[in-house]
Amino acid sequence: MSTCVPLALACGDYDRTQGLRDGRVRPEGVELTYIDLPVEEIFFRMARYQEFDAAEMSLSSYVLSHFQGAPFVAIPVFPSRAFRHNGVYVSAASDIHEPADLVGRTVGVPEYQMTAAVWIRGILAEHHDVPVPAVRYRTGGLHEPGRVEKLPIPQPPGVEIEPIRAEQTLAQMLVDGELDALYSARTPWPFAEGHPAVRRMFSDPRGREEEYFARTGIFPIMHTVVLRRDVYEKRPWLARSLYKAFEEARSETAGRLTEMAALRYMLPWYYEEVERNHRLMGRDYWPYGLEANEATLRTFLRYSYEQGLAERLLDPADLFARETLDSYLI
Repeated sequence: MSTCVPLALACGDYDRTQGLRDGRVRPEGVELTYIDLPVEEIFFRMARYQEFDAAEMSLSSYVLSHFQGAPFVAIPVFPSRAFRHNGVYVSAASDIHEPADLVGRTVGVPEYQMTAAVWIRGILAEHHDVPVPAVRYRTGGLHEPGRVEKLPIPQPPGVEIEPIRAEQTLAQMLVDGELDALYSARTPWPFAEGHPAVRRMFSDPRGREEEYFARTGIFPIMHTVVLRRDVYEKRPWLARSLYKAFEEARSETAGRLTEMAALRYMLPWYYEEVERNHRLMGRDYWPYGLEANEATLRTFLRYSYEQGLAERLLDPADLFARETLDSYLI
């Protein structure tokens, strides 16, 4: 009879979590059920109903939850990271070519508080002189009508945020010219399908993102992993156990990146991409733990506060279970 603690984890399907998903990596003392779902569904169900024992969660939603009862405790694991210059889309017929052209425009965003949007607004304000209040924001479903904020958000001073009509979608509004631009983590269908009405604002987003990393050292964090607070408080050791397991799965994947005997992915020049990433970002460009990510987290927390989301400026250490912030030595 198993003495392990059953734990349900909702998380996306990633190479860096594959070991957990297929059972090769087992958290100490845990009988893990890995529930693979789309991230939007995970975030909605965890933020609204706290359905899972542990879950991948939007970093922004987790920060907001600190001021709304603090129902979760995070571990310093970051299953999703992404540069975001590529997530600004505009009408192909528009005269928007550089960030300054966004001033005074109307921009769609699925949720004002979503992590990708916080990063985009912060980067545009800090590095491209586009103040957050200089843009009008319209929120709603990207591809399906009716999306609303997962968590209640404060009204940021001086910022215009209005929902679109119940039957509308942001992607179609951009095609129809009802929006000047769109900030999105998920690729909008018109761009994915090559619709001539939509293009990216930055003509060379990768070049901009590489320059941004070279200048700041920031590879933006999108998601973290949380435990429900009642689960954590009953068994605080679960935080360290999960952290170690996620780190083992990540390290296993990182160690296989340079294996080229047979292509792991359907990318003919995969070898060149791996070599380029290592040249530009170093070999450990996706670290877990607080210390290696403190500067990135501190920047995000500042953006959240400056954009009127966080009620006060948090310190990165405030986010995580204390059991994960240091380790024993031999």
